[in-house]
Amino acid sequence: MARQGSAERREPSLGGSARAEADLRLRPEDRPSPPPKRSTRQRQPTAPAWDTDDGRPPSRRRSGGTRGKGRKGGKGDKPRSLLARMVTWVFVLGLWATLAGVAVVAWYAAHLPPMSELRVPERPPNIQIVGADGETLINRGAMGRSLRIEEMPKHLKEAVLAIEDRRFYSHFGVDPIGIARALVRNIAGGGVSEGGSTITQQLAKNLFLTHERSMERKIQELVLSLWIEARYSKDQILELYLNRVYLGAGTYGVEAASQRYFGKSARNISLHEAAILAGLLQAPSRLAPSRNPRAAEARARIVLGAMADAGFVRAETAALTGRQTVRVVPADASGSSVGYAADWVMDQLAGIIGAFEKDIIVETTLDAHLQREAERALREALERQGERLNVSQGAVVVMDANGAVRALVGGRNYAESQYNRAVTARRQPGSAFKPFVYLAALERGLTAETRRDDTPITIRGWSPENYSREFRGSTSLRDSLAMSLNTIAVKLGIEVGPRTVVRTAERLGITSPLLANASIALGTSEVSLLELTGAYVPFSNGGSGVIPHVVRSIKTVDGKVLFQRAGTGPGRVVSQRDVAQMNAMLAHATAVGTARRAHVPGWPVAGKTGTSQDFRDAWFVGYTATHTTGVWIGNDDSSPTRRASGSGMPTEIWSRVMTAAHRGLPPMALPGAGEAPSPPSPGERSIDDIVFGTSPGERNPARPPTPVEVGTCPIDANFLSCLFGGGRR
Repeated sequence: MARQGSAERREPSLGGSARAEADLRLRPEDRPSPPPKRSTRQRQPTAPAWDTDDGRPPSRRRSGGTRGKGRKGGKGDKPRSLLARMVTWVFVLGLWATLAGVAVVAWYAAHLPPMSELRVPERPPNIQIVGADGETLINRGAMGRSLRIEEMPKHLKEAVLAIEDRRFYSHFGVDPIGIARALVRNIAGGGVSEGGSTITQQLAKNLFLTHERSMERKIQELVLSLWIEARYSKDQILELYLNRVYLGAGTYGVEAASQRYFGKSARNISLHEAAILAGLLQAPSRLAPSRNPRAAEARARIVLGAMADAGFVRAETAALTGRQTVRVVPADASGSSVGYAADWVMDQLAGIIGAFEKDIIVETTLDAHLQREAERALREALERQGERLNVSQGAVVVMDANGAVRALVGGRNYAESQYNRAVTARRQPGSAFKPFVYLAALERGLTAETRRDDTPITIRGWSPENYSREFRGSTSLRDSLAMSLNTIAVKLGIEVGPRTVVRTAERLGITSPLLANASIALGTSEVSLLELTGAYVPFSNGGSGVIPHVVRSIKTVDGKVLFQRAGTGPGRVVSQRDVAQMNAMLAHATAVGTARRAHVPGWPVAGKTGTSQDFRDAWFVGYTATHTTGVWIGNDDSSPTRRASGSGMPTEIWSRVMTAAHRGLPPMALPGAGEAPSPPSPGERSIDDIVFGTSPGERNPARPPTPVEVGTCPIDANFLSCLFGGGRR
């Protein structure tokens, strides 16, 4: 019997299997929004048994979370504005640009030498060349003489700061404000009209870098500027800059530029002159006052305006100064032709004092005024007559009675050609060499009145002729030298012997190699103008040999003497008697002979012209009792001139230069003037006696010649064959 109330209790069923009963998942149709449309082409994956709303097992669900929060379209989402996104991108791009910039700077900086090895390069020593009166003629060396910052005028420093780097004492080597200002002005002006480089940057470029316009150089310049600022004080940086910056006309540093343009030290320049120097920093070659004075003055007014704007000077002072005119030293007064003399000085320094590391002052024997006069005389003569005579070059040397060079011009224009035609060039002197032949004859006993026949002569096929191609017969040595007769000069050379002529010329100062042959009497061996002029000086000073020189003393800038010239030369090289005779004969040449155009008002003069073969060279060397001057004209390629001779242009140039040299000096007679030549001493044989075999003072052509050694050949019947056959061994 069934128990009452024992029937099994059944729970409500929702239908389906037990698994289905346990499946309480939210189905798509139960969602408040319609299910997303699915592509019919895409196969729906089979949901796992534990399929949940987020595709994870229930055990891994986050409790209390709302996954959709914060998503686009989710609850509380707000779309970012365009401005916010732009700021983000700008920040990101700026960060990357900064990193790239740092990398580039690091890359280029890595190519610099290690900072521990960097140092400001030593400035090459400056050579200040001054004249006999102490006037600075020229500075040689890569830089001019340095000045300490305390020695520079205040207005010079202020002028540079006002126009170049007004914030110099406040920035750290690079001026961001200056760069920004320059950038704005360049953009506004549509070009590059202003730079943002500081003085420190310019110094870094000048000391360590090239002037190449490149990113690498600019970055390295910035790095070096920071290094310089960390190592040196502001005053030291400014001092280095002002002593090394290029200021046009071949000058480096304010001292050299001031000497070049104004003829005085930078210590003493005026406000206007300081403004001109500061203005040169923009474009030194284009704005150089020696080249473009108007542009230099216009730029100086801009500098003065900048000084007033910066508060360095009053506006009224700047305006008044800008209306004034600055006198600029002419180019020829400060370095044109004096460059030839300066080159000669530089060539001698190593031999005089050896190597040197400090600035030095070389005191020379040069007369600045006479140097200018000599240059002007040569240049104007060539401009006036050069084209007509086919003459392109010339040279001038002026010496005093001690061999000190008072002026030396080595060419027409030093800027165009630095070849020194006074010192280096060697050319045939022509008849200007004859005084040594005549002196050798006088020293053998002949006198100015001794006569020789001006008749044709032929030596082994060579027949020398006179300039006029005429023969005068019996002629005194005085007249034959004055008229420059070639036949008698050659005969005299043969009489005394070519080797005697060579030794005589060398004794008086000729140092170039001379060929001992018959043509030596006509000046066929080449010599320099400097040595030929020096060899004439013994006639001027009474017979003492000299060594041509230009350096008087050398000392350091602090006064230490490194060299002081002592001594005058080799002593007496010509007897007083022969000096008197030579002066009489050479004075006769300027009175009635080929050199009669030579004159110095109030002064007795003497000298000899010279013209080489085919009129290739024309010379005149002449002297007074105080000065000797030599002049040469011709062409560098030795091409013939149009019959230019020593009696023409060279004599005219000589007269102008010597007139300037003697201005203000009291006239003096030549040594031995008015003295009658003393006869040979008893028993002394003259050349006539030697040639004709007579006793002293007698002449008997009937007597056969006595064999006497002349050079290395005896004067006998075999003299010529011996002479041209190489001499007796």
